[in-house]
Amino acid sequence: MITENARQILKRVTKNSDQMDKGSRKKETIGIFGKSGDGKSALLSAVLGKQDLLPSDCLSACTAVVTQVEANLTDSNYIAEIELISKEEWEKELKKLFRDIKDEDEDDDDDLKEVATEKITMLYGADADHKTLEELQNDEKFAEIENFLSVSKKIISNSNAYEFTNNVANYIQHSESSPGDWFWPLVKTVTIKIPDCHELLEHIVLLDIPGSGDCSRTRDDLWKSKLRECSSVWIVSNINRAITDRDPWGILKHCIEELGPGGKCKSINFICTKTDDFNPKEYMRSARLPRDQISEDKDQEKAYILHRNEHAKTRVKKKFEKSGIKKKIFNTDNQFQVFTVSSKAFFDHNLNLKSSETEIPNLQDDLRNLNKSINRELTRDYVNKAKGVLSLIQSGQLDTDKKMIEMKVNIRNEFEKNLMKALIELDKYFDSIYKDLERRLSNGVEESVQSCVASTKKFIAPKKDGRGFHKILGALCRNYGCYWSKNWNVILDLNKSLAEHLHKYVEEYFCQIFLATEKTGKSMQEQIDKFSIIQSDSAYPSSDILHHIQDFIKTEETKLKAALNRDIVEMKKDIYSSIQITIENEMSSCYHQAAALTGTGSMKKRQDLLITTVDEIKQDMFNKAKMEVLKRFKNLKLDIKSVLENELQEAIKRSETQTSKQTQLDVSREIEELERLLELLSD
Repeated sequence: MITENARQILKRVTKNSDQMDKGSRKKETIGIFGKSGDGKSALLSAVLGKQDLLPSDCLSACTAVVTQVEANLTDSNYIAEIELISKEEWEKELKKLFRDIKDEDEDDDDDLKEVATEKITMLYGADADHKTLEELQNDEKFAEIENFLSVSKKIISNSNAYEFTNNVANYIQHSESSPGDWFWPLVKTVTIKIPDCHELLEHIVLLDIPGSGDCSRTRDDLWKSKLRECSSVWIVSNINRAITDRDPWGILKHCIEELGPGGKCKSINFICTKTDDFNPKEYMRSARLPRDQISEDKDQEKAYILHRNEHAKTRVKKKFEKSGIKKKIFNTDNQFQVFTVSSKAFFDHNLNLKSSETEIPNLQDDLRNLNKSINRELTRDYVNKAKGVLSLIQSGQLDTDKKMIEMKVNIRNEFEKNLMKALIELDKYFDSIYKDLERRLSNGVEESVQSCVASTKKFIAPKKDGRGFHKILGALCRNYGCYWSKNWNVILDLNKSLAEHLHKYVEEYFCQIFLATEKTGKSMQEQIDKFSIIQSDSAYPSSDILHHIQDFIKTEETKLKAALNRDIVEMKKDIYSSIQITIENEMSSCYHQAAALTGTGSMKKRQDLLITTVDEIKQDMFNKAKMEVLKRFKNLKLDIKSVLENELQEAIKRSETQTSKQTQLDVSREIEELERLLELLSD
């Protein structure tokens, strides 16, 4: 309504009103963790208010597919956009899968073999893993798949939710009892667009983070890049296993760098599911509640469910506090919340819980409020832009004589002088941050050099008697320093281990200068927000022309600052992640050599090669990581200064060249109307 009112106000004044759109920004991404069977699909169907919308356990049923859910804003159809890998990529991967299945080497990894068998049989049929690659290539099913991969993207669209769910199921889930024709091994990403959820998802993407590893570097890079996009995370776990299940906590701990200092996560919701799956007597025994509270009454059962819910929330919060994760991501206590939900009871009103007690409405409110907040920001930007246009027109209307024109020239000169002063002050800020960052990184390099050999020895030493570790070490080398088992119960990343001390010295500082939700006095957001070429000590007395020019400049500054603050977060992610990327690049040739070692004694040879290489390149490797961070930080400074200088110079130029020759309109009433709309947005 406010946007439309602003558009109509503009339309009365200028013919170009339709060319000024509301603007756009990247959608906020909410990442969702959780393994198959914990009710992620049912949870999302309930949150979106559409029962059985997603195939049961489709999310995280596959090791490889990244699935995201967003709003269909164009029509009333359910749409799936399925991005496929190329025919060449699949041919290369298929050869590797057959090697993993047939390889009888002592380094053979059981997880790799299991994943390979699953992919081949789900796609080609039950006995496909028993064939040779040549036999499979002569099968008609192989030709069918080749033809299937002739397109890079497949679109499924249907107005009927039930039919849509059936059509899309083959691409995002599988059935072990019915192998063949499950196409998820060929899928990179699936984007599902849902109609009639404008209010919840207009500016939001719900992103499923697969709950088990794929041991593919390409997909691992995709997975990590998606993680860095998440501004919020939902961790989904069955309430009966929320504390004891290692998966959600292990994944969260493993991903902390991608979410916190290397990402932009502002909040975490831990969601305990299936609260309606409940045995009152069993719970009373385990919780040691008094026997006289046992009752078959439905209200009594509800009381026990709510009691368990509160108990679960307390325990999850305590575990989160002890985990140390909070310090790496958050500055405040209210950024971690626990929900206890029942998707079944939300739809089935005959069960014990009221709709509000399922806590699904609370999650809907979270989405709704975030969506409203973004919409409000975009609307405010639009109205401010409209006000800036009219302020510029009004300043031109006041050019009634030579004296006024001269005044505009003088105001321009003052703005340019203020811009140079403000850029110098910003430069001082960045130089101070650069020196602090360099000092911290130097300490990190020194500590890394001293400890890296010992920590590498410890990292690649076998657990207990070492049986089976040779397989893990082999897989780690083949995947350039990273290994994770299929169910995440073993996660090893040598690159992350080597980067640990450098990360330790900068991660808290990164939170202060990049992700501060409270004022720290050091954050870039604070520096950008106070940057202005409009100063209170102007040499010119207050006047209508000065007021309107300043209004226009303020509008341009506000728009510019908002865009810069978003860009800074994106650039920050690249700066932080460059530490581990540099280390991986420096170690890559060693990993390649170590992976090629086979036969008797290969584990010892790999260990010796890794330790020797780390010792030989440690000084150079860690210094390169340090210099890469500083180089990227310097580029960030130059980019920010360049954008501010160029964009504001252009705004100053526009403020002067708008003259009475171009227009004779008095738009003061329209400006007042826009100011009233801005007041409505702030209410």
